[in-house]
Amino acid sequence: MTTLRTPIAIVVLGLAVLAGLTACGGSGGSATTSSPGAAAAGKTVSQTDVSGVGTILVDANGDALYSPDQEAGGTILCTGSCTAIWIPLTLSSGETTPTGVDGLALVRRPDGSQQVTYRGAPLYTFAEDTTAGEVKGDGLSDSFGGTDFTWHVAGGGSTSSGSGTGTGSYRY
Repeated sequence: MTTLRTPIAIVVLGLAVLAGLTACGGSGGSATTSSPGAAAAGKTVSQTDVSGVGTILVDANGDALYSPDQEAGGTILCTGSCTAIWIPLTLSSGETTPTGVDGLALVRRPDGSQQVTYRGAPLYTFAEDTTAGEVKGDGLSDSFGGTDFTWHVAGGGSTSSGSGTGTGSYRY
C-alpha cells in the first residue's frame, strides 16, 4: 500500500465540509432507491445500487455510508480530525429515531451527539465522495491520532472484498 501525506489545506477543506454538513444534518432518503441520489422525505438511510459495487446504504443526499472495521462493535474511535474526512451520520434536529432500513440504531459519540449505526456499526460519509453514488472510500486504510482504520461501504456492497474505488493508505 502507498502512504500519502495530506496537505494541511485538504484537512482545512475537510473541516469546512464538515461544518457545512453538520449544519445541514442527516435526514431524508428512501427505503429503497433505483439510482444514486434518489430520496424520499423522512428517511435517514436508504439503499441504492451502485454499478461495480452492489447494493449499499446511502444518506438522505445519496452519499455512500461507510463504517471502519475498528468500530464494528459500536465503540467510537473516529474523533477529532478523523471527522473532517469521515463525517458521522447524525439525526437532524427534531428527529429521535433513524428510519429507512432495518438494523438502524443510535450510539452516543464522545462529544455527546447521537450517531446512526447499522447493525451496531457507526455510519459515516466520506468527504472525498463528491457526488451521490460515488464510492471512493471502500477498502481505504488511514490513520488518525495513532489509530489505524480500514473503511468499508455499508450494506450489501463489496464490503468484504474491498473492491470499491478506494485504494491505498493515508496518514493524517
